Amino acid sequence: MKCQRDGCGGTIEDGYCDNLRLAPVAGAPSVPAQRTPEKASRNTGTQSSSRTTGALSTRTGSSRRGSGRTGSSRRFGSGLVEIAPIARVDPASTIMADAQVPESKRYCAKCNNPVGRSRGDRPGRTSGFCPSCGEAFNFTPKLVKGDVVGGQYEVAGALAHGGLGWVYLAVDLNVSRRWVVLKGLLNSGDEDALAAALAEQRFLAEVEHPNIVKIYNFVEHDGAGYIVMEYVGGKSLKDMLKQRRDANHGDADPLPLDQALEFLIEIMPAFSYLHERGLIFCDFKPDNVIQSGDQMKLIDLGGVVHIDDQDAALYGTVGYQAPEMATDGPSVASDLYTIGRTLAVLTTDFRGYQTTFKESLPDRDSFDVYKQHESFYRLVDRATRRDPDERFVDAAEMQEQMLGVLRQVVAAQGTPKPAPSKVFTGELRTDLKSDAPRWQDLPTPLIDLADPAAVFLASITVTDPAEVLALLQHAPQETPEVRLRALRAEIDLGTRHGFFGDAMKARDSFAELHGDDWRLAWYDGLLALAVEDWTTARTRFEAVWAALPGELAPQLGFAFAEELAGRPGSAAWYYDVVSRTDPAYTTAAAGLARCRLAGGDRAGAVEAYQRVPGTSSAYAISQVGAVRALVRAHPVAQVDVQSLTDAAALIERLEVERAQLAELRAELLEQTLSSLRGGHQVPASVLGPARTGDTVEKEVRFALEDAYREMARAAHGAEKIRLVDLANAARPRTRT
Repeated sequence: MKCQRDGCGGTIEDGYCDNLRLAPVAGAPSVPAQRTPEKASRNTGTQSSSRTTGALSTRTGSSRRGSGRTGSSRRFGSGLVEIAPIARVDPASTIMADAQVPESKRYCAKCNNPVGRSRGDRPGRTSGFCPSCGEAFNFTPKLVKGDVVGGQYEVAGALAHGGLGWVYLAVDLNVSRRWVVLKGLLNSGDEDALAAALAEQRFLAEVEHPNIVKIYNFVEHDGAGYIVMEYVGGKSLKDMLKQRRDANHGDADPLPLDQALEFLIEIMPAFSYLHERGLIFCDFKPDNVIQSGDQMKLIDLGGVVHIDDQDAALYGTVGYQAPEMATDGPSVASDLYTIGRTLAVLTTDFRGYQTTFKESLPDRDSFDVYKQHESFYRLVDRATRRDPDERFVDAAEMQEQMLGVLRQVVAAQGTPKPAPSKVFTGELRTDLKSDAPRWQDLPTPLIDLADPAAVFLASITVTDPAEVLALLQHAPQETPEVRLRALRAEIDLGTRHGFFGDAMKARDSFAELHGDDWRLAWYDGLLALAVEDWTTARTRFEAVWAALPGELAPQLGFAFAEELAGRPGSAAWYYDVVSRTDPAYTTAAAGLARCRLAGGDRAGAVEAYQRVPGTSSAYAISQVGAVRALVRAHPVAQVDVQSLTDAAALIERLEVERAQLAELRAELLEQTLSSLRGGHQVPASVLGPARTGDTVEKEVRFALEDAYREMARAAHGAEKIRLVDLANAARPRTRT
């Protein structure tokens, strides 16, 4: 059975889609982006954010969404990173030896002020009343070993204390003595806590997803309620951070970026599942997700609310909770905010994330991981924008961009694992005789299949811009995609005639209706390149990159703009990321080679050209480029004998037309002759077939003559005469 979700293509196995790992629910209801209840959050802040406003929208249709998962076998997250399974331990060994809440973690459940703290020699109370608001508190476990709850669950001991109370390990006396977890209330007199527990029992009893802890039952004992949950043995992300800190002598040691991304990519389908059912997790953080065996699980659903519940008490954690929770309430966007904040905490020594930076991010220069992986910083930045509408549209879109960022991270480690983009075509390189940067080679946004004119546009196969514009006059209706196709045609036509007035009008017309669409910014960038406005091109491609941090296309456009603006060093950085992540972007490899050569790095330029796969149509021109990088003189890097030797070896392996091969040999031999005149010795491998008795210079001249004559055979008119003259001039003087 195939999954019926738009853009998925997965197969239903064991009751779940092997792609998204969601239950096979066709036509699941969509979830509004946000709501505005009157109920305020328990933990809120008012610190303003300096985040840039005016972000681009990516709300262009469900056809662009997808998880990026393929195949039917069980893989952790994306399958891009090797994650060792967590060995299962004896549940009894996880019981707290001394079930106490440290004084530093005792806070009032109502006003969040410290309670139960020591004064002088007197230890803090474990129960009493908050001096700030009068709310009762009690941090003493209500259950002890041997208690039987609900006539079925025998308590083994306390496991932990969380925001909503104690968590206990117990044995199910009625079902094969399986281990279960009992989650109790912080205080049986706390009406909000009681309501949260009852609400959790109500909708979570029907939640069933492999990445979400199972709810078995709801029971009462001595006037208190307890939720009975699946026991998930493993290690939370918070525990992982603590373990790494302890091993690092008390200093922070964040998770490796690839592992952190993989952990959260694994959990993203659970958020998609909840959101499709109108449920918002609210309180996601490293504490609430566990690695169990070879998968991740959400384990604490105490803060989950229905998006339509205007009266539910909202629970969150300072430093993770979205700033609009107090006024607008929970939403898909607020959940994505918590995921972004969790990523930041997992991967950096994020000091002050609950104080100074509780609603903002430090500058990119604050952490090496941000400086080394700019796309990751942009990912976290977009997820945690102050304006909910500037965040990712949904969990599936965020997961897709996380996958794109992870591919860049993995490639930086030396192993490219590319995948086709779901929003961009591949590069459109058509001129395979030149390595010069051409904006026409850049990818183009894919057609949104939800657009009413998508089928009509797919039928237009002509490439001449004037013909495209003529056919668009017959479109069934003027949709966004029709306008974008016309805009691209006008840019192409303007390039041909040197007049861009019509392209500007088409651009302004689209902007009036869809000014925040990221695709408009993309075509703005192309138009800016066409008119040689490098600054605008850079700005517009950067805006697209901010909206789609996992995509390579905007980074390639950004690199084009940087190179054409005369900043080869900066351009090389982005060309390197693109070509390293996906070698199929041959324009990136060529750009990297040009920029490295501009800095005198011949070996680096050759390495860039060698990234082009042998199966690519651009392979031959890339090899030609590598030869010329070695042979041609440069103000910074002069030609040396080793470069000539390497070029000769490359020429021997080339499979190009005879005339082009002869042209390359001529360039090589011209430089060889110059080297000889400079007093350098040249290896025999550079000379070609030797003539017995000839001097080295004569051998080079004879070989150069042969190369010119081979080129002349394929030439015509004045060019043929020029090449013959060069051959005669190169021929050494002889007595015959």
